[in-house]
Amino acid sequence: MNNDRRSFIKKMGLGLAATTLAAQNLASCASTSISGNSENLFVNDRAQPEPAPKGYDRLPLSWYHATTQRLKDKVKQEGADAILLQHDVNLVYFTGCIRGSGQRTTWAFFPVEEKDTIYWYAPSIDRELITSWWSTDFQYYFCYPHARGGFPNKGQVVKGERVGLFDWLLENLQERELAGKTVATDIALTNTQIEKINKALPGTTFINIADDCLQMRIRKTPEEIALCQRAYRYFDKVHAFARDFILEHGTDTTDFAIGQAIRAYGIQLMMNDIEFDGRPHTAVGVDSTAHYVRAGVATAYPHPNQLFYCKVEKGQPLYVNTDIRLGGFGGECYRNYLIAPWTDHQNKMWEVVMETAEMMVSEAKPGVICSDVAAKIHEHQVKNGMQDYVYHRPGHGTGQHIEGHQAPFFSLGDHTPLEEGMMFSVEPGLYDIKNGVGINPSDNLLITKDGAVLMSRIPFSKEWCYLTL
Repeated sequence: MNNDRRSFIKKMGLGLAATTLAAQNLASCASTSISGNSENLFVNDRAQPEPAPKGYDRLPLSWYHATTQRLKDKVKQEGADAILLQHDVNLVYFTGCIRGSGQRTTWAFFPVEEKDTIYWYAPSIDRELITSWWSTDFQYYFCYPHARGGFPNKGQVVKGERVGLFDWLLENLQERELAGKTVATDIALTNTQIEKINKALPGTTFINIADDCLQMRIRKTPEEIALCQRAYRYFDKVHAFARDFILEHGTDTTDFAIGQAIRAYGIQLMMNDIEFDGRPHTAVGVDSTAHYVRAGVATAYPHPNQLFYCKVEKGQPLYVNTDIRLGGFGGECYRNYLIAPWTDHQNKMWEVVMETAEMMVSEAKPGVICSDVAAKIHEHQVKNGMQDYVYHRPGHGTGQHIEGHQAPFFSLGDHTPLEEGMMFSVEPGLYDIKNGVGINPSDNLLITKDGAVLMSRIPFSKEWCYLTL
């Protein structure tokens, strides 16, 4: 029994290792195909923006200086003397220090009249990470929960009074001479916090600029767009690899193995081009995920909770999900496959989804209302008898990696006009749980001056998506 168990473990490990190693080796070579020719099916006539070049792996510090200055200029018009940011999505977007706070709340303080300065109030755990990026001054508490006077890193092992982190922040802000000043913040202050502010910083007014921050994140700059476009060049190759992998291995593989292979391939593909030395601030905001690749009945659930470990089978759908980020920018790109022999019902669902995906591209242009696009998509779904299979809106705004979904939305309740520089997912999905089939491709739709363009070169076509194994 022990020998059989050892043999099984060895074979299992070699199988997973071989899949990963083969994907990595392939990504390291000039050729990116296994035995198929999926790259030959790319759509190369889309009017896409120029991708960021190799070596431009993240936005430079100068971009964050300029972006923060734009925010300063805006809030100054509203009478603000300083900016205080707390939410991670804004801390990352305006400072470029790519990190998350979790329980250890972090704040960044920007005096409006000071150029390119930033004052951090953060946990000790991130002191090297923050001070090695952009930091004029760094004040820290030890950890959460914080004990007054407790700094083991300074040799001060004190089991002191527990200090609330917001109280700790206010104590430190007292040094900023804020009496009678106005502070713009992204914090939705509670009544209790306002009472504490009035006591600690009498005469100081706080105004909320969360929406101002959001509006800046929504409208992508040319630098952000170029990084996103480069990320979608990797998407192209990853999906071509996935399609060739499926054609090569057929029903001898699983959705889990496909996901493992394409993630290894995607990471290696990007790291071939990215300059990094293992230290902070290089190779940041980089990821290639494929944990949602799923076969068979699991495709019929828009938000499944089961582990995906099903064999690829003839007559069953296959859903290849990938997310790629480069320097924090990118998005999602999915494609669905129908494995022969497919049914008339599967074919009908696939056709309606692809028709609505193309409709989203043609309907989206500056000035068009988000809810109008959503209504046309849903009307087409209902007209074709698909109402029982509609579970969600056709698309969401594309945020940076720490945010993901972002306003505005292609949704019946969102009446935002489209503007140049906005980005959206394209996923007018349909899900039939009874018959075990779901179709939900996704791409990134960039709103341009004259219309909209998909940022991948992967087709929405039967030639790409209908496979005979």
